[in-house]
Amino acid sequence: MHFKMITVFVEDDKTDAVMAAAREAGATGATVINNARGEGLKRSKTFFGLSLASQRDVILLLVEEHLSRHILEEIGRVGEFDDKPGTGIAVQIDVEDAIGVAHQAREISQSVEELL
Repeated sequence: MHFKMITVFVEDDKTDAVMAAAREAGATGATVINNARGEGLKRSKTFFGLSLASQRDVILLLVEEHLSRHILEEIGRVGEFDDKPGTGIAVQIDVEDAIGVAHQAREISQSVEELL
């Protein structure tokens, strides 16, 4: 079984909706890293050295490769990444190897077989 890592940078008020959409699309779990910062095309405004940028979360999802594109598209749709600039981004990366995912592989192997 081959996996992809989907990394999502999203406004913290959309984290729960993005996680729910990913799970509905086939993701079996995620890791959320809170309090991330970033900049897009325009620099974040500051007031006396304090950033006025909205808070972001980073969501890491290890998903089966056949499900990854659908999950990525659902994340983008719910997060409104293409509709509203600055709301977030999501990328997927090939995973060469992973340890600790044997239970996940058993759980989703039936779903993937049905898909193919």
